[in-house]
Amino acid sequence: MAGPAFRAAAVRVRTPATSANLGPGFDALGLSLGLYDDVVVRVAESGLHIDIAGEGADSLPRDESHLLVRSLRTTFDLLGGQPRGLEVVCANRIPHGRGLGSSAAAICAGIVAARAVTIGGAERLDATAMLELATEIEGHPDNVAACLLGGFTLAWMDGGAARAVRMDPADSIVPVVFVPGRPVATETARGLLPRQVPHVDAAANAGRAALLVEALTRRPELLLPATEDRLHQEYRAPAMPESVALVNRLRADGVPAVVSGAGPTVLALVEDSAAEKVARLAGEGWAANRLALDAGGASVLPLA
Repeated sequence: MAGPAFRAAAVRVRTPATSANLGPGFDALGLSLGLYDDVVVRVAESGLHIDIAGEGADSLPRDESHLLVRSLRTTFDLLGGQPRGLEVVCANRIPHGRGLGSSAAAICAGIVAARAVTIGGAERLDATAMLELATEIEGHPDNVAACLLGGFTLAWMDGGAARAVRMDPADSIVPVVFVPGRPVATETARGLLPRQVPHVDAAANAGRAALLVEALTRRPELLLPATEDRLHQEYRAPAMPESVALVNRLRADGVPAVVSGAGPTVLALVEDSAAEKVARLAGEGWAANRLALDAGGASVLPLA
């Protein structure tokens, strides 16, 4: 059987940064942020050529082991076959190893780009299948759901398959991220979590996660109590003591703050009028950035 046909023109894909957990919504809740990686993929006559600018330019591999290329290859296999060659150009802005979904952005970019350069790809790989594939590669659905769908997402596994619903966060919410200079590996942060937690803590988190859905979408004034967590942040403190200390300091000042994903970035969710003031609270060693909320998720854009 003949393999798939590919478009001659390059495609440009943009994927957003994401913040998972958001306090109590461990491995379930995600938020899409207005900070983006761009990738241009073109089917070539032969070989593999990768160009990387920005984050990871000095450290990322330029061969088949690159996460973006692995995601491209996996998706091409699902769509029926590999192209003869590939040219990949990455412009990376999402910090690596900081809990802002850089791996999810790479995975989703590869899937969306492979689908876009394959003729008939959109019909053969729908949104549900893209989420399932991205989760299979990433290992959990929270970041990839927010990256693909945009907005505020709730993801779960159902019979081994990833599922997600998308909601619109309240327009008045402004994310402020505090990014430290040093990364923390997700595996390190996960390794600190206990296998069991007290029932009272699990019950508290369930209630706060439910409240967070209401707070993020309709009642931002409830974000401080809604972002309280007892399941993961304090357990991870040994790997990121400065991050947990900053979260506790911000919360003591009435600012809804959480560890972003597996950390060490800290995310504050504030009203527009308070964003600039909150950004100045971090102190030395932190790069504070006010971001927009991303509504669109991963998208194919016109070539500039």
